[in-house]
Amino acid sequence: MSLAGDNALMVDKLMEKTGPAVQLESSAQTKGERTREKILDVAYDAIVQKGFAATSIEELVEAAGITKSGFFYHFRDKNDMARQLFDRFLSEDEKIIETLEGRARELSDDPLQAFLIFLNLYAQMMDDMETLHPGCMVASVTYQERLFDAEVIQMNTSYLLRMRGRFSGWLNEIAAVHPAKVEVDLEGLADTLTTTVEGAIILSKALADPGLMGRQTRLFRNHVKLLFGA
Repeated sequence: MSLAGDNALMVDKLMEKTGPAVQLESSAQTKGERTREKILDVAYDAIVQKGFAATSIEELVEAAGITKSGFFYHFRDKNDMARQLFDRFLSEDEKIIETLEGRARELSDDPLQAFLIFLNLYAQMMDDMETLHPGCMVASVTYQERLFDAEVIQMNTSYLLRMRGRFSGWLNEIAAVHPAKVEVDLEGLADTLTTTVEGAIILSKALADPGLMGRQTRLFRNHVKLLFGA
């Protein structure tokens, strides 16, 4: 199954518990597009498992079952492949966040309750992450940034700033209705969610503990509940 299919499956499993299933569509339609998607799937697995530098074009060609000229038909070079792979990853990741947020807001008009529902759905997704989603490209790019070109680095930075803006905006909605029990930097709290998720992915691999990701997300959820008196 492709990465896009894996992401759709994760979301569908959650949506089955809370409402109608949501399908994340793959962009691959033609044979050429399917070949391109297959190369990106193989590259994703290789990069998150062993790094960008250790992933060669030769092994991608062999794993995808294509010729080297076939690789260069779809990508100018290895960095071009990385840019397209990262763009796809970020797009799919944001679709997942938007889907979970949309469902959470459907279930409650109160911004705090909706955020807590979102975090619960997110934690459930993290419970399945090890099986369906072997790693995070954001972490891979951040830790290996000297191996990627400036465009990929900027894509990573822009994504993280968008996540900060999305969650800090939601937290400001919450604070307007439910003032925090202690003084809190809402933008910093928004960043805490991202650092919790990204850090949990890394720590779970280091400790071989796939359940750690969901537990860490639920701890953040409890922190939010205490801050805003839910």
